[in-house]
Amino acid sequence: MGKKGDLSNFERGMVVGARRAGLSISQSAQLLGFSRTTISRVYKEWCEKGKTSSMRQSCGRKCLVDARGQKRMGRLIQADRRATLTEITTRYNRGMQQSICEATTRTTLRRMGYNSRRPHRVPLISTTNRKKRLQFARAHQNWTVEDWKNVAWSDESRFLLRHSDGRVRIWRKQNENMDPSCLVTTVQAGGGGVMVWGMFSWHTLGPLVPIGHRLNATAYLSIVSDHVHPFMTTMYPSSDGYFQQDNAPCHKARIISNWFLEHDNEFTVLKWPPQSPDLNPIEHLWDVVERELRALDVHPTNLHQLQDAILSIWANISKECFQHLVESMLRRIKAVLKAIIIVLVWCS
Repeated sequence: MGKKGDLSNFERGMVVGARRAGLSISQSAQLLGFSRTTISRVYKEWCEKGKTSSMRQSCGRKCLVDARGQKRMGRLIQADRRATLTEITTRYNRGMQQSICEATTRTTLRRMGYNSRRPHRVPLISTTNRKKRLQFARAHQNWTVEDWKNVAWSDESRFLLRHSDGRVRIWRKQNENMDPSCLVTTVQAGGGGVMVWGMFSWHTLGPLVPIGHRLNATAYLSIVSDHVHPFMTTMYPSSDGYFQQDNAPCHKARIISNWFLEHDNEFTVLKWPPQSPDLNPIEHLWDVVERELRALDVHPTNLHQLQDAILSIWANISKECFQHLVESMLRRIKAVLKAIIIVLVWCS
């Protein structure tokens, strides 16, 4: 488990963040991949000296952009992650006695650990919901794959006839992928398309139901009674199954809650944290459908053709594919716990 070499300042910050988040030395070591000795030493240094920076000094020939210049360039990056190489060079040269070219800027940025990357697209999560995600992850961190096999996953998705790819690039270091300034928040797309509801478990793919109109509580009640109920009672006859749904308004309506209460002796509704599509493995099945749609030799030209194509692709998803997604829940839970630590590091 131990990691050779000195830890970077960011890695040291993650160690401190893990301990501050309430994780034990052993839990921190398992989550971050460092030895228990390293966890203990770094946290002790922080408690005694109040710093996470490494004591090791850099060596080698003097760079054209010295340490002071690198700090200046770092501030420029922090101020505008989306600046182009030309813009960074121009801003750096302002007020400097010795100007540098774009090639030097690129070399310096790479030496500092920065590379031009596309930002991760993530939902904008509130502080309250972030705490609920952490509570969910902690409550299920000891679940095994056998436990997750008892969960049936569900969700809705919309597939469009036309797509728009807005590409944005930002400057970041390798370990800054979840820094808030390196992210692009996403919103639900509009346009002509087909809405579907689907569910699956480790055992089998469930039904995929086209939704011809906006999904409200009444329509969702029909889905629950006509599709969810027979699926759960068939797959989990011992009443040990969990049904997962997100917190969409139609899912939380009173008539839906009452229906689930009437059938709570047959299966359990999994308490799901808000704003957590990344935890739901069915999202990756939607990605599979989307990729297959784009790979079609003849693309659908109307909504009827699009719906037929979606249903056909869904029916042919391999068992290995969706079982692998269920098995990935161990990694997803661990990622949530680790992400909370990263947020603590960046916000501290």
